[in-house]
Amino acid sequence: MGAAERMKQGARAAVKRHTDRLIGLSEQLHADPETAWEEHRAAAAVPELLDRAGFDVTSAYLGLDTAFHARFGSGPVRIALCAEYDALPGLGHACGHNLIAASSVGAALGLAAVADEAGLTVEVYGTPAEEGGGGKIELLDRGAFAGVDLAMMVHPAPVDVAEARPFAVSHSKISYTGKSAHAAAYPEAGVNAADAFTVAQVAIGLLRQQLPASARVHGVVTHAGDAPNAIPERADGRWYVRAETLAELAELEPRVMRAFEAGALATGCELDVEPESKPYAEFRADESALAHYRANALALGREFAPPGQAARMNRASTDMGNVSQVVPAIHPYIGIGSLPATNHQREFAAHCVGGPAERALLDGALALAWTGVDRATAQH
Repeated sequence: MGAAERMKQGARAAVKRHTDRLIGLSEQLHADPETAWEEHRAAAAVPELLDRAGFDVTSAYLGLDTAFHARFGSGPVRIALCAEYDALPGLGHACGHNLIAASSVGAALGLAAVADEAGLTVEVYGTPAEEGGGGKIELLDRGAFAGVDLAMMVHPAPVDVAEARPFAVSHSKISYTGKSAHAAAYPEAGVNAADAFTVAQVAIGLLRQQLPASARVHGVVTHAGDAPNAIPERADGRWYVRAETLAELAELEPRVMRAFEAGALATGCELDVEPESKPYAEFRADESALAHYRANALALGREFAPPGQAARMNRASTDMGNVSQVVPAIHPYIGIGSLPATNHQREFAAHCVGGPAERALLDGALALAWTGVDRATAQH
C-alpha cells in the first residue's frame, strides 16, 4: 500500500468513527433551519465536533457573527473546507445546506487524522448567508482564504455532477414609494406603488425576448399594500439577474434596471434599488482537483449523471464562485436520490435526511478528504 492510499484509509477510518455524530449534526441543522445572517445556533453547533477533535476554533470570524474558522495542523499545504448552513425562507433546508456543513466537517476530521503525514493544514470556513447574502464575499473582502492551496465543498442535488458551472448573479432589493389614498373616494389622490411593479414586470417579460438564452431574471414582490380600499403607498421586492459571467452581467443588469425605472416613471413613484450583496461570480474549477474528486467519487461507488434536466443544479449560482476566482476550488454536486424532487422544493428538503442523504453526506466527506490527500501528495 502506497503512502497516499494509506492516508486515504486513515481518513476513512476517522470519518467512520464520527459517522453517528456527523449524521446527528446534519439532522440537528435540518430540524432547526435558520436563514441568512441569522444562523446563530448553526454557527455554534457546526464547529463543536471540530473543537472536540483539537481544531483551533474562532467564532464570529472576521467580525461576522455567524461565521467561524477552524484550523488543525501546521503543514505547508493548506486545504479549506467550506461549510454552509443557512436555510431558505419558508422552505427550510430545501437546498441541503445541513448536508454541506456535515460533509465539510467530516472531510476536515478525515484530513486531520493524516495531517502530519500529509503535510497539511486543515481549515474549515463557516460561511453564512449563501442564499443571497454573499457571506463568502464578505469573508473574502476581510482577508479570508488568502494563501489557501485548495478550497472545497460538496453540494446536494438530485444526481451527482462533478463540475460546477454556475451563473454570475446580482441580488437587489427593489422598493417603490407612492402615496396612499382611499381607492374608491379619492383615487386621483393616490400614487400606486403596487402598479409600479406591474409595469416593471411587464417590461421585464418583454425584455426577455432580446436577452441571451442563458440569462435569467426572476424575483418576488414581498409587500404591495395592506388593504384593498387603500392605494398602496409602498411596495417591496427582491430580484435576481443571472448571466454566464460577471462581464455579461455588467452589460445585462442596467437593461433590467431600466424596466424598474419604467415602473416608477409610469406611475409617478420613487424607486430605490439596494444591492443585497456584491455580485456572485461564475465558477472557475481547478481541473486537477476536479479530476481527483471524480476518481475518488467513482471509487466510492458514485455514478455521475449525463447532461440533462436532472443534472442542471450545477448551473445554480453560488458565492463559492467568488472564492474560485481567488484560490483553486471545486464545488461538485452529490446526488441524494430525490427525483422527481429538485432543489428549492419542500419535497427536496424532506430528502435531505434519511438513508440516501446519509450516504451522500459520508461519501461527500470521504471524496473531499481523499481529494485533499491527492493535492497534498501532488505538491510534495
